[in-house]
Amino acid sequence: MTSSTKSSPNFTLVPLPGFMTDRALWSRMEAGLAELGPCHYGDFSGLTDLKTTAREILDTVPGPLLPVGFSLGGYVAREMARQAPDRLAGLVLMNTSPRPPRPEIISRNTAIAEKIRERGFRGLSPAGVRKSLHPDLRGDDAMVQEVLDMAQRLGGETFINQLVLQRPDGRADLAAISCPALVIWSRQDELRSMAESQEMADAIPGARLEIIENAGHMTPMEAPEASLSLIRDWISENGL
Repeated sequence: MTSSTKSSPNFTLVPLPGFMTDRALWSRMEAGLAELGPCHYGDFSGLTDLKTTAREILDTVPGPLLPVGFSLGGYVAREMARQAPDRLAGLVLMNTSPRPPRPEIISRNTAIAEKIRERGFRGLSPAGVRKSLHPDLRGDDAMVQEVLDMAQRLGGETFINQLVLQRPDGRADLAAISCPALVIWSRQDELRSMAESQEMADAIPGARLEIIENAGHMTPMEAPEASLSLIRDWISENGL
């Protein structure tokens, strides 16, 4: 866990990355996030259990927290809210879901993990990375390479651990989230549906759903300014 500090609002931001991404995911938002307050960036290189990782963050970072959970990070952020509702000043959930993986996805991921154990990790599929982006950005070789590089840094063991990570159904816990919540989805996200984001926004008391146009799943990279603007305005409007 690394940090950058700025004099003190009423919370510490905790940006949490997605599947096989690291702090570089936030590089285009980093300066703007720092203007909002101190930031402690989550590191999922050792992630094997959502509950344990959430507890480690809660134990490591003092004071009121404002998790910004992207994709897989949203699962950890919601677990933080479940474990320590009194510690959260607010909650931002980006391009994520409260739902567990479908049985066929679990079976597929288990089979892929076995192949990786046998053959070794050769990185993410460039075609798969391109599919995660807005159609207009799928030819952006530099952005694709950034995502591939993050996965390479994290390596095969992390890939297997994140691939087979148990993601329980969190829908029943949403109504208990008592802090202000912002749910963000991007119009061209082909990995997470609007229905999943709407489901969270409807179930979390007082939550707001915002949609970013012209972006795919990798919103912190594809639409950093739009993301920052939404988060900044929401923080201001909630007096955080």
